[in-house]
Amino acid sequence: MTFAFWCVLIAALMPIVFAGIAKAGGDSYDNRNPRAWLSRQAGWRQRANWAQQNTIEAFPPFAAAVIIAHLAAAPQAAINALAVSFIAIRIVYGYCYIQDHHLARSLVWLAGLACVIALFVVAALA
Repeated sequence: MTFAFWCVLIAALMPIVFAGIAKAGGDSYDNRNPRAWLSRQAGWRQRANWAQQNTIEAFPPFAAAVIIAHLAAAPQAAINALAVSFIAIRIVYGYCYIQDHHLARSLVWLAGLACVIALFVVAALA
């Protein structure tokens, strides 16, 4: 199992972390109806929920890019570096989202997308 594949697992679990942040310590959290409860939140809780949703959306292209790069026999060091960069960037993205640093969040999102594109490029060059 490569380090990049472990990063895919980490990326799959990241939405759970952001969901936990959104729900942590919330007044009258309703586990029977969590989506309705989350939809009524505001401020940093709402932004943490949005970070969760965006992290779910970012997962499929990242996972596909790692797998495709691996199948194309791209250099494993490059795949690993891009995968760990993506994870670090997505952590910063979540922080920026929760803290409402909207411009930084957008720039960090672009950096994550660049990692995904770079994984496809290293696959194409392999």
